[in-house]
Amino acid sequence: MRDRKKGNGLFKIIFFVGAILLFAGVAIFGLSKVKVDEFHKASVIFIVDSSASNAKELPVQIQTLKQLCSMLDPEDHIKILRVSEKSYIIYEGSPQSTSEIRKSLKEFTKIDNDEFGTAYGLAIQKAFNHSENLFKDGYIPSVVVMGDLENEGKYENQIHWDSFPSDVQKIKDKTDGKFAMMFLYAAPDKLDYVKEKLNPILGESKLILGQKTGAARQLSKFLGAIGR
Repeated sequence: MRDRKKGNGLFKIIFFVGAILLFAGVAIFGLSKVKVDEFHKASVIFIVDSSASNAKELPVQIQTLKQLCSMLDPEDHIKILRVSEKSYIIYEGSPQSTSEIRKSLKEFTKIDNDEFGTAYGLAIQKAFNHSENLFKDGYIPSVVVMGDLENEGKYENQIHWDSFPSDVQKIKDKTDGKFAMMFLYAAPDKLDYVKEKLNPILGESKLILGQKTGAARQLSKFLGAIGR
């Protein structure tokens, strides 16, 4: 009788251990079949119009820039290019460095009365170069243009719309088709012209346009364009 009880106890232990191992195996197999979205860090090059013609809209544009930065990941990388008669970087680093971004924008987006024109073409070409380099470092590249898109000042620094689409095609090819652009706060007729020129290249998913009345609503669409 005692041997029978021992046998039954041993059987229960073996059965219990076997059940645990079976459950663990099923769980591991099930988890192996679950598809986890792979995170890809992104780069966003902001072009901020600090010229006199855009001064009225600049504060709300800066707010939108900050809002978008708050929606990005700390592992993402941003650069902010100030554009007026000249164009240069005023911030680069994490989109989550809120204080540093705020101080840079406050200090370096002031109107310079000695400058005339808006070197959009120069700024965008710099942004393309930065995007290509960041893509090589493993980032999904994008450029966000905030301003009125007025072509003013030196001709060589303006956007040359006849050749601009081919420039966009080149950066798209160099980044395996992952490149995206967003234009915010320009007048509707200018945004329509951008769409006419660039939509055949970037398509609806990689070209995001937003007027001042609905610019903030385009941010979620932009996040989708960079894989978020």
